[in-house]
Amino acid sequence: MPQKTVINAAGRSVPLEINGQPVIPFKGVGKHKPEGRKYSPPIPTCSDYPDDGNKVVSSLEEALRKCGLRDGMTVSTHHHMRDGDLISNKIFELASAMGTKDLVWFPSASFPCNDPVIKYLDDGTINRIEGSMNGPLGRYVSEGRMKGTAVLRSHGGRVQAIQDGEVRIDIAVLTAPSADCYGNAKGTGGPSACGVLGYAKADYMYAAKVIVVTDNLVDLPCFPMEIEGNYVDYVVIVDKIGIPEKIVSGTTQITRSPDRLLIAELTASFLEKSGILKDGVTMQAGAGGTSLAIAVFVHQIMKNKGWKSKFGFGGSTKYMVKMLEEGQMGFILDAQAFDLDSVKSVSNNPNHIPYSVFNAYNYHSKGNLTSMMDIMILGATEVDLNFNGNVVTHSDGYLLHGIGGWQNCLHARNVILPIPLFRDRIPVIVDEVTTLCGPGELIDVIITERGIAINPLRNDLIESVKGSGLPFKTLKEMKDEAEKICGVPQKPQFEDDIVAAIKWVDGTVIDVVRKIKSR
Repeated sequence: MPQKTVINAAGRSVPLEINGQPVIPFKGVGKHKPEGRKYSPPIPTCSDYPDDGNKVVSSLEEALRKCGLRDGMTVSTHHHMRDGDLISNKIFELASAMGTKDLVWFPSASFPCNDPVIKYLDDGTINRIEGSMNGPLGRYVSEGRMKGTAVLRSHGGRVQAIQDGEVRIDIAVLTAPSADCYGNAKGTGGPSACGVLGYAKADYMYAAKVIVVTDNLVDLPCFPMEIEGNYVDYVVIVDKIGIPEKIVSGTTQITRSPDRLLIAELTASFLEKSGILKDGVTMQAGAGGTSLAIAVFVHQIMKNKGWKSKFGFGGSTKYMVKMLEEGQMGFILDAQAFDLDSVKSVSNNPNHIPYSVFNAYNYHSKGNLTSMMDIMILGATEVDLNFNGNVVTHSDGYLLHGIGGWQNCLHARNVILPIPLFRDRIPVIVDEVTTLCGPGELIDVIITERGIAINPLRNDLIESVKGSGLPFKTLKEMKDEAEKICGVPQKPQFEDDIVAAIKWVDGTVIDVVRKIKSR
C-alpha cells in the first residue's frame, strides 16, 4: 500500500510516517520550533558499578550481553576510525551469532570498510541504517533491498534526533585510541590515534548503555578526556580498533587538476575582492582536493596582508595547522582530524582544541557556531537554478554518501560552493536537484572553472564585487554552457517506494530518496 504523502514547504512530496513513526514535513528555514523537554536516559546508580572503578570486561561479546542486547535495539557508533574501522562490523557479526534481529544501526557515518554489514542486512540482524551510506551500501538501499527505511541526517541533525528522543540509543559502542579502566577516553595516543572524538558526545551522554572499546589502556585518569567515564558502563580491550593508515592519511593531497586549481584560485580571489576575507575572519573548509587548494591560496593572501583568522573550525588538515603555527589563525576548533599533521597538532598545541559537533552543530543549542562563521566552503553533487543543493545522491539517482555537517554549515554568513561545471561529462548544474538537501536561500555563491554565480538574494555581495573583473555569470548561463559541452543528461527513473528520508537540521523531512526503477 503506497505511503500517504504531502507537499512540504520546499515543494517536495514527503511521507507523514517513516518506519512506523509520525514525522513532520519541512516547514521552511527556521519555521519549526520544537517543544517539550530533552529526552533523558534511564537513571543509573553508582552502587551497580565496581568500587575500584574498573569496568573492564573480557570481550565485546560479554559487554553486549551485559548491556542486554536484544531484538529491535538501536546501536550507535562513531566514525573517527574512518575507513580503518575494525569494530562496527564486529558488533553485528557478534549480534548475528547471538541470533539478534531487527537492530537499528545509528552511525555518525559509514565508510567502504563497513560494506560487510550488507550480510547482516540480508540475514535480518539489521533492520535499517540511520546514517550515511555510500558505494555498495548506497546501491543496496537505492535498490530497495533494505527492510526498513533509511534516515539521513546532518551531524547536527543526528544530535537533534538524540536530544528529541526521536532516536533512543540502547547501546553506544565507542572506539577510543586511549582509555582507562573507568571509561575516560580520548582521541590521541596509542597505535590508533585519530586526534579528536568530536562525534561521540551525544552518544555517551544519552545512550542507555555505553561501551568503550580501546587498544590502548592507560592509567587512570585518561586526560584530557573527550568521553567521560561516569557515563560509561563497560570497557573492552582489543588488539586493534583500527588500521592506522586508513584512519588518517599521512598526506592529504591538493588537487592537481588545472580546472580544479582554477576554481580554487577564483574562490580565493572572490573572497578577497568581495571583502569577505579580512583580518579577524572565521572560516571552515573541507579536506577535498579543491578545498585544500583554496586553503593554500587563502593562507598566502592573509600572510601577504598581515591578517589573522580568529579561529577555524575543522575537520582539520595540515594546511589549517600551518596557518595556526605561522600565526594566520588564532585557534582551531576541531571535531575531526583528517591527517597525521592534525593528529600531532591536537596532541601538542594548546590552541588546537578538540570540539564536539554536539556544541558546534546542535540545533537545540543556545546559539549556533556555524552562524558565527564568516566563510564556509562546501561541495555538492548537484546545484539547481534556484541554488538548491544536493549532496546525497549521484546523477544516476543512487545514494552516494551522507549529509555530514553540510546542512548545518549552510547557516554561515557566506556559503561558497566551489564545484566543477561537470563531472564525468555530467553537468553539475541542473534544472532541479534530484534530492533536495539544502534550500537555495542559504547558498550564496557558486564558483566553477567557467564563472561565478551570486545568489540574487545577496545584493550586498553583488554590489561588493562590481568592477572586480571577476567572471560573473548566471547559473542558467553556466548550465547552458555545460550542456553544449556534455549534452543534456538523462534523468534517473524512480519507482514510488521510498528507501530513505532526508531530514533537515530541525528534524523535519525535507525530501526523500526513492527506489531506482529496475531496468
